[in-house]
Amino acid sequence: MDAYRVDELKARRKASAADYLELFSKPAMSAGAYFLPKGALDPQQPHTEDEMYYIISGKGKFTCAGETVDADAGKVLFVEKKVGHRFHDITEDMTILVVFAPAEGANKK
Repeated sequence: MDAYRVDELKARRKASAADYLELFSKPAMSAGAYFLPKGALDPQQPHTEDEMYYIISGKGKFTCAGETVDADAGKVLFVEKKVGHRFHDITEDMTILVVFAPAEGANKK
């Protein structure tokens, strides 16, 4: 079993300066923590796997396939594979749990 604490993930992120920290990767699923500071630009491109986001903290907007919603603590977002999406208009630092199914990159093979 693996267990993670958000405060520890934030410390790891600060030490590495990485925006995305992979937590685990198994063939059927992978997960990570995504950190977007206030005012950041989200550079991601469509993925080859389905994806779920859980907003742990922060506030911004999220656009997927032309539809825009508020992205704030407690929100869960689902994006089908190969659909364009991004976070934007980030007004508070965001910490986001990201889950891919199957694992990120699995469909590129």
